[in-house]
Amino acid sequence: MRTYDMTPLLRSTIGFDRLFNDLLDGATKSDAGYPPFNVELLGEDAYRITLAVAGFAEDEIEIEVNDRALRISGSHADDETERKFLHQGIAGRSFERRFQLAEHVRVTGANLANGLLNVELTREVPEAKKPRKIEINAKPSTAQVIEANRDAA
Repeated sequence: MRTYDMTPLLRSTIGFDRLFNDLLDGATKSDAGYPPFNVELLGEDAYRITLAVAGFAEDEIEIEVNDRALRISGSHADDETERKFLHQGIAGRSFERRFQLAEHVRVTGANLANGLLNVELTREVPEAKKPRKIEINAKPSTAQVIEANRDAA
C-alpha cells in the first residue's frame, strides 16, 4: 500500500486554507469541551469565533494574543453570598480555550452580548506576499545568433 506525503502541499497554502484545521485541532484538544464555540466565515478575509459564556461578565473574561496563539479564559470572582440551588444547570466553572491562528490573521475586536462572546478575525496578507500577475510580452525575441567557428574545435 502506498502512502503519499501531503506536507509539501500543505506548506504551499497561504492564510485560511488551514485555519479551520488549526483552530479545530487546538480547540478539540481541550479536556472538557467547555465552553462550546462556533467558527464562522463572514467574508473572504473575515471570520468570527463565537463562544457561549453565559453567566460571565466582561471583567471576568480575558482575551490574549501571543504570536499566533489566541487564548480566551474566564473565571468567576469568589461569590461570598451563600446560595442554595435546587438544580444548577448553568456551568459556572472557569475555562480556557486556545486557538492557533493562521499566518497574517489578526484579532480585530471582541464583544459580549446575550451570553455570547464574539471574537472578530481578519486576514491581512502583505502586498509582498499577494499573488502578482505577470504580463507576457507578445514581441518577438531579439536574441542574437552566435556563429561558432567549427574549425576551431
